[in-house]
Amino acid sequence: MDHNSVGKITPQTFRFACAQAPMTLVSGHTMGPVDIVFETYGEPNADRSNAILICHALSGDHHAAGYHDPHDRRNGWWDAMIGPGKAFNTDRYWVICSNIIGGCNGSTGPCSVNPATGEPYGLDFPVVTIGDMVYAQRQLIEHLRIPRLFCIAGGSMGGFQVLEWALRYPDMVRAAICIASAPRLSAQAIAFNAVGRSAITRDPEWKEGKYGGRGPEKGLATARMVGHITYLSQIVLDAKFGRRLQSADRFSFNFASEFAIESYLNHKGSAFTRRFDANSYLYITKAMDYFDISRSYGPLKEAFERVTARCLFVSYSTDWLFTTSQTKEMVRAMLSNGQPASFVEIDSEYGHDAFLVEEEKLTRIISGFLTGADQGVTA
Repeated sequence: MDHNSVGKITPQTFRFACAQAPMTLVSGHTMGPVDIVFETYGEPNADRSNAILICHALSGDHHAAGYHDPHDRRNGWWDAMIGPGKAFNTDRYWVICSNIIGGCNGSTGPCSVNPATGEPYGLDFPVVTIGDMVYAQRQLIEHLRIPRLFCIAGGSMGGFQVLEWALRYPDMVRAAICIASAPRLSAQAIAFNAVGRSAITRDPEWKEGKYGGRGPEKGLATARMVGHITYLSQIVLDAKFGRRLQSADRFSFNFASEFAIESYLNHKGSAFTRRFDANSYLYITKAMDYFDISRSYGPLKEAFERVTARCLFVSYSTDWLFTTSQTKEMVRAMLSNGQPASFVEIDSEYGHDAFLVEEEKLTRIISGFLTGADQGVTA
């Protein structure tokens, strides 16, 4: 047992907006009521100035640390980073993580019941953006009576949310940690998302988003397989799998999965269908595609002029989904404005997934940065 674990955690639900006073989305559509499921770790100080908001990636959720039941096979997705004495030290900070709107783990999304029909939203759920997700998070932060976040942190799509917070609500963020992220998706990344969505919508069981029961499992599994490839580096794939056959020493001369990498991806795809909703995958990847700082706020140098937070940017040497060059683009924009920005490229063989795998390296960097932010200096 991890003695530095936050222990048993009970998720909470915050509801805001209603039919008479709905939430207005970037698209102009409205929605209400809106539920946000969240967890907190540690305790607030007297003036609630020690709050840190953790933003999750595409397939993540609000359960970032601890466990819901002692028999859980796994703790929260960033458990090694959140807890007493860890990077996000719960002896010192009050840490919060919420499930994004559009998700499928309790917050309002396409699998939620549409109050107008009494049936799941399906494709009647409006398209949401990263900006909409952050707006909903702000309603939660205000509900928790937090006047200003000490820090906001996240990787990948979580990094998109960090950037949106720092740009949209600069007075609400004291420090920001953007990990393995970018000011926008590359055309290549959008292409991978498009293939994933196509796999789902071409599955006969998708039924224009009105599926019940198991739904388009084959399409969703394929989407996850494609996505998972982008999270890994060639170094890891070659070292872990190479051209090894899974369970034979000769070719089968048919189309069954026989290479170890094929079996691995099949397992990842199948496991994903047991915990994720296909329509949510469509909505979240579309939100990622739409995110573009320059389109929303102007050229990066001008956009970052509004940022008042001390920022830490972290990239990984073998991440080809969110590259170091994309991170440096943001760092240069801030430094050209004379703004406090720290940058670290971590040498890692794990690709994009490194921020979820190599927590020890990340812990040292984040701990130092948070200490510096607490003391009012740049780490």
